[in-house]
Amino acid sequence: MQDIMMLCNSMRNYMIGPFSDLVSSLGSNPSVPPVTCIVLDGSMTFTTSPAASKFGIPLMHLFTVHGCALVATKQLRALGENGLAPLTAESQLMNGYGNTPLNWIPGMKNMRLRDMPHFIQITGSNDTLFNFLVDIGNKTSDVTVTIVHTFEALEPDVLHALSSMIPRVYTVGPLHLMLNRIAQEKSFASKHIECNLLEEHNERLQWLDLKKPKSVIYVNLGSIASVTHQQSVEFAMGLADSDQCFLWVLRPDAVNGDMATLPREFVEETRERGFLSGWCPQERVLNHPSIRGFLMHCGWNSTIESLSAGVPMLCRPCFGDQQTNCKYICDDWGVGLEMDGNVKRDEVERLARELMEGEVGKKMSTKAWSGRRWQKKQLVKMGHLP
Repeated sequence: MQDIMMLCNSMRNYMIGPFSDLVSSLGSNPSVPPVTCIVLDGSMTFTTSPAASKFGIPLMHLFTVHGCALVATKQLRALGENGLAPLTAESQLMNGYGNTPLNWIPGMKNMRLRDMPHFIQITGSNDTLFNFLVDIGNKTSDVTVTIVHTFEALEPDVLHALSSMIPRVYTVGPLHLMLNRIAQEKSFASKHIECNLLEEHNERLQWLDLKKPKSVIYVNLGSIASVTHQQSVEFAMGLADSDQCFLWVLRPDAVNGDMATLPREFVEETRERGFLSGWCPQERVLNHPSIRGFLMHCGWNSTIESLSAGVPMLCRPCFGDQQTNCKYICDDWGVGLEMDGNVKRDEVERLARELMEGEVGKKMSTKAWSGRRWQKKQLVKMGHLP
């Protein structure tokens, strides 16, 4: 949907001037209060840090990834210095080299090279995105406060390690539960908070109302990630062969920028138990009683929403921090199963059946639901939820 490389270059090379002008104009406008703090997304430090220094304004980093991904990002330079990154081809992670242990990362246990953010999978040391992320990791000390979208009990070792690297680290999450409280209180601000990049279609909830409890797999690969046409076919036929009910969100550009065209036999076979949908209110879907599992891309927003809803996951990470998220979902938290990146219908069928009917799926569901109850209890105790 957007050119990530172009965005990185723009933030780094062209936004400092206009942003500084904005802060200056606000400071000279008597009709508005002066700027006393800048809250920035972690990737915007190249734009905001010079302005903050120029005007003497404190900075607050807000990282919308979780602590594990932030710590992993801070290790990218060390990977390069140790000759482990950048990689010349993604295939390097599919053999024994991808299992190279990384036992020196603070707070992160049993990490392998393949568990690191995908930014190591590039073709040269001058790659824009790799160096952009390395520099972001180096600039985490340039701020007054760092806020991370996670909660303490989810990754205590990582947050302890992160606090030794960056001063004044605070957690605030899950954010969507905080927003729900704002909406319940009917505050003025809640009317202006929108959390989706795409228009939602609520009729999917009516279809879910007709399904039995814990009988549906929700499939959504996020608002940006895409797959090839062949991968979409493998997903489709695997779901068809699994004999499970499913709600599948298919963006118009989900298949490498093109409209998805699925096999006729898939459509005919799943007509009574499948629903192909445009964008939907994901949080409400995940909390619907008919949902048993979530086939997803391991984006952090989707991950934390699924954890909050007590829904186990089938994980097919695509890019960014998603591989790191996948490692924690499957290995550390025990609430997910990892799917091979190549996507084969036999594996989709097998994992869908295991999630919905197998013993491993039952254990994951129990653990996920227990985590949901504990999380809600702690948020109420802390006064974040009524």
